[in-house]
Amino acid sequence: MAAQTTIIEDFDLKNDLSWRIINDGVMGGISTSKMEVLPNKKGLFSGTVSLENNGGFASTRGILTNKPTKSFSKVKIRLKGDGKKYSFRIRTNDNFDGVAYKNDFSTEGNVWEEIILPLADFIPTWRGRQLQNVPPITSTKISQIGFLISDKQKGAFSLLVDSIQFLK
Repeated sequence: MAAQTTIIEDFDLKNDLSWRIINDGVMGGISTSKMEVLPNKKGLFSGTVSLENNGGFASTRGILTNKPTKSFSKVKIRLKGDGKKYSFRIRTNDNFDGVAYKNDFSTEGNVWEEIILPLADFIPTWRGRQLQNVPPITSTKISQIGFLISDKQKGAFSLLVDSIQFLK
């Protein structure tokens, strides 16, 4: 029996998540990034991470227009990376700041991959610090998803995303 899936983003008009950028400029850094929907219906998160001015991260966040109504246990992302490490992040509220659940993954350079991230493996964080005594993710409360690059990975980056799905 095939796993049940729900497409959250495939970069066509019906699943557009209204992506926005949050970089280290919020704390004085000068990293840059953008999330663009390409004509071939792929999302491209790209930019440059700078460690100057105590910076060192770039991120994008999509607000779910159709929040999940069914429970699921994993996130599946089809992507082509650049050999760098990224975090996939989930928020369970519509706030700009607050708890973000993260799951780190590494990419191979210029190869299409399917990354499977079990919700049980996501770590609650706030501004880069791991939190204790925070309840696990409730899949039907997910309201934002996103990508982050950090960990002193200075220089240009590029993450091409084909789709993001929730799996039963």
